[in-house]
Amino acid sequence: MKDQHIFWRDERLPHVELRLVREGRNVCYAPHSHEQWSMGAIINGHSSFDYRDQSFDIHAGDLVLMNPHWVHVCNPVSEAWGYWMLYIDRHWLALLRYELGTTHSAQWQDISQAVMAGPSHWFADYCDMAEALIDNNIEVLEKQSRLLEYLSALMLELAPRADACVAENPSSNRTDLTAVARILSEALSPAPTLQELAELAGCSEGHLVRSFKRQYGLAPHAYLLNARIQQARQLLRQGMSIAETALATGFSDQAHFQRVFKKLTAATPGQFVRQR
Repeated sequence: MKDQHIFWRDERLPHVELRLVREGRNVCYAPHSHEQWSMGAIINGHSSFDYRDQSFDIHAGDLVLMNPHWVHVCNPVSEAWGYWMLYIDRHWLALLRYELGTTHSAQWQDISQAVMAGPSHWFADYCDMAEALIDNNIEVLEKQSRLLEYLSALMLELAPRADACVAENPSSNRTDLTAVARILSEALSPAPTLQELAELAGCSEGHLVRSFKRQYGLAPHAYLLNARIQQARQLLRQGMSIAETALATGFSDQAHFQRVFKKLTAATPGQFVRQR
């Protein structure tokens, strides 16, 4: 069987790259390093991980973390292995960590932890986020939000508790998000980008996601999807077909609409129509 590779990039998310090897039988590396901060998830098989002067046996469900410019090598022990590898621009991540209050400056500071043994919710959430990034049917706002939510939670988890700052570092934590919520409620299609929403709110993208979720209980992309489903319920009640409703409320295809509708209402659109 041939190795199965996916390399993912999106110019709208220039600070992130992603690689997927679903089943690699001939994927071997020489010692190397990256300019970015990197994080891998082993999805099947068994491999070795040499990281500077440390060596680890890693298995499916484990996560590996690599600082910029730190030499490492990860190779299969079993016949075949599979993994995700996420590459994050170190300057972007350094600023996110500073805004979170986990570092005292926006300069890069190495992360001490190299492995997060699994299985864990960190592994499951990583895989969910990675699948969302490569899904062409998911809008960029959701991709941006899910990436930021995951990395923000992870950076807080990995921060040395004794060194962490008490509060976030943005100049103002009282961001007015009313206009952002209104735009999301009205933007059935196309969805605004996270950058556009952050500019509207006058804050960073990371600060926007955290503040919006604190104030409204949902991340921006989830708030948008909820607004779309509420509108879809009204259109279905008025007799619009399921296919037309999906298109009218900004979903790229009917299957995506069906999944989101069921997730938020515990019923398919067809069931909803029959019961109205």
